[in-house]
Amino acid sequence: MEDELVVTRLGWAGIQLEAAGRRMVIDLFEDRHAFAPFIEEVKGPLPSPTGPVDVALLTHLHADHADPAALGRAMPSGGEILRPRPAPGDDFDRYSTSAAEAGLAELAATKIEIEPWQTHEAGPFVITAVPAVDGFGDPQVSWVVEAAGRRIFHGGDTTFHGGWWPIASRFKPFDAVFLPVNGPVCDFPHRQPPSPYPVVLDPERAAVAAGMLGADLAVPIHDEGIDVPGLYEPVSGAARAFESAAAARDVRSKLLQPGDRLDWPG
Repeated sequence: MEDELVVTRLGWAGIQLEAAGRRMVIDLFEDRHAFAPFIEEVKGPLPSPTGPVDVALLTHLHADHADPAALGRAMPSGGEILRPRPAPGDDFDRYSTSAAEAGLAELAATKIEIEPWQTHEAGPFVITAVPAVDGFGDPQVSWVVEAAGRRIFHGGDTTFHGGWWPIASRFKPFDAVFLPVNGPVCDFPHRQPPSPYPVVLDPERAAVAAGMLGADLAVPIHDEGIDVPGLYEPVSGAARAFESAAAARDVRSKLLQPGDRLDWPG
């Protein structure tokens, strides 16, 4: 319907938004084989968009949030890809983002670099990049998307930061916020010595962020599927733990499985 926003969870951190006959994806990720160097048993692909995509948003260019092959399949006629600026430094500094950069360069879609607080309109969608902090120091933004009289927030895999207050002051309240919750502690070869602290929001910090944003509904993402002892160790049962943490803060939450959807009739 022309006056309806429908949001579908795709898997990992990916979601799809539909409004006025247009389709958007955020952090589309289908191919777990991107992690083959680190994971011995690679499971099958994650869900695909339900049809051709007009615009794609990337919170950052790590392989589990920027999947150029999936974007190429989803955007056969081009479209727009909104992304943060490239990572600075030398090849070693850009280790985590170089593969996605190379893949995106080959796509026919128009690539647009967006800075925090910059707004872009694409059909029925009004899109604003807002501050985020990447656990490994690579450029990252979160996204605020408004369409059909609704407003949603997507947090990629940000850590906790002081930007929640200015985001809330400019956009609060949100009809739904999609927040990462698995709080992994990582030991990657290109980020040594390792940190003992989570590089992504954990359930408690995600619940705090949801409350600060004035979320009418909070949906956990980035919560299952990657767990590598000694390398990438997430919180066990993170989505359920987030559900409890959100309830303790009087924040309504909902667990969506891949393919589940939210819709708000106009």
